[in-house]
Amino acid sequence: MRLRGIRRSSNIEDRRGRGGGIAVGGLGGAGLLLVLAIGYFTGIDVTPFLEGSTQSSTQREISPQEEAAAEFSSQVLATTEEVWGEIFPREVGTAYEPPVLVLFSGTTSSPCGGASGATGPFYCPLDEKAYLDTAFFATLAQRLGAKGDFAAAYVIAHEVAHHVQNELGILDQVNAARQRASETQANALTVRLELQADCLAGVWARHVDGLLEPGDVAEALNAARMIGDDHLQRSAGRVPQPHTFTHGTSEQRESWFASGYESGSIGACDTFNASSL
Repeated sequence: MRLRGIRRSSNIEDRRGRGGGIAVGGLGGAGLLLVLAIGYFTGIDVTPFLEGSTQSSTQREISPQEEAAAEFSSQVLATTEEVWGEIFPREVGTAYEPPVLVLFSGTTSSPCGGASGATGPFYCPLDEKAYLDTAFFATLAQRLGAKGDFAAAYVIAHEVAHHVQNELGILDQVNAARQRASETQANALTVRLELQADCLAGVWARHVDGLLEPGDVAEALNAARMIGDDHLQRSAGRVPQPHTFTHGTSEQRESWFASGYESGSIGACDTFNASSL
């Protein structure tokens, strides 16, 4: 992805290198709130993928690699601000209010509960912030098999897409429906929500097409495959259990990202009225 000359977003909250991180032990009082992650809230043990990838929450120096990842994240976030800032007035009829991206090391806190590298990047609707331990990029490439800078950019775009859903009022509607539903039904709703976020990430990718290099779209599609529920469950040594899926299969995630990329429009991402996923 060609980011030279692209501005850095001012909507960054940098908590890296700080002490005082909290231990991660669940969602606490926000247990009923939908927490939206790139692919780790799937009810499986992903520790084998993450061993050694997170950092202590004590004060420490930030490495040059982390600085590069932070700059990359800030520039990608800036592209999402530009894209959705143009799309919202045209397709939604309102202005777009961008989210804040919290960069942290090891562990941190959020209104939706504890955040750590083991949870993966996620979006918290309560404070309208996305949370990212930049060490996850190494996990994505080295342990999950999703290499390339555009794979990392897709991760950020996916979490921003959840903010887009929040701006559209979709998250409140889905969260209310999930609380009335059985566990299996709630999971099915979450799958549709996550696939819509993949599609919206594809819409963003279409609108930054001029920044793409050969192979970038393939990197994003591969990332979508690598974090499908079925693939993650197999990689954790389990037989895939569709009723437990919360993000969709590899095929579904890849397909909906491609749909968004091909159309470039929010209207192509109505996963909730799709007869099949």
